[in-house]
Amino acid sequence: MARPREFDEEAVLDATMQCFWQFGYEATSVKDLSARTGLTAASLYNAYGDKRGLFQAALDRYVNESIGKRIRRCEALPPLEAIHAFFDEILHRSLHDRQHKGCMLVNSALEVAPHDAEFQKIIAGVLGRIERFFLGRLRAGQADGTISRAQTAEVFSRHLLGVLMGVRVLARVRPQKALLQGTVAPALAQLEPSKEVSI
Repeated sequence: MARPREFDEEAVLDATMQCFWQFGYEATSVKDLSARTGLTAASLYNAYGDKRGLFQAALDRYVNESIGKRIRRCEALPPLEAIHAFFDEILHRSLHDRQHKGCMLVNSALEVAPHDAEFQKIIAGVLGRIERFFLGRLRAGQADGTISRAQTAEVFSRHLLGVLMGVRVLARVRPQKALLQGTVAPALAQLEPSKEVSI
C-alpha cells in the first residue's frame, strides 16, 4: 500500500508548475524547485523520482487545470460561441500575462519535445485533444448551419490549431492587443456562414 503524501500535493504541483513555466525545463534546477515548494530535494525525489518526473507531473497539472478545464467550459456552449469563447480566454490570458510566460505546453513543445520522444508524444497528444475539440464544435456548427462549409471541419480545425500556436508564441515576445486580436479575428471570421472564403 502506497504511503500517503506528507505534504499538500496540489500546492507542491502548483509551485512546481509555476517554476518550470516561468524558467523552462533546462533553466530550472532542483534547488529552485526545493525553494519554491518548501520541500527538500530528497522529498521531491522520493515523491516524483527525478527532475524529469517532476516536470511531467507539473505539465500534467497544467494540462488538467488550464487546457482541460477550458475545453470542458467551452464544450458546453453552442458550436460557434464555443470557439469564440476559447480564443477569448486565450487572448485574455496572453494580454494579462505580466511575466510573458506564454503557454507551458507550447513552451515545452519548443524546448523539450524536440529532444525527448516521450514528451513529444505527450505534447502531441494534448495538441490532438485541442484539435479534436475544434473539430467537434466545427462539425456540430456545420451540421446546424451556424458555421461555414467553405472548408471541411478537418481543414478548419487544423487552421485554428495553427492560429492558437501562433498566438501563444507571439504572446511571449509581442503581447500586443492589435497583433494578437489581428491574428485571431480573420480565422474566426472565416467560420461565419456568410464568409465563404477559402483558407
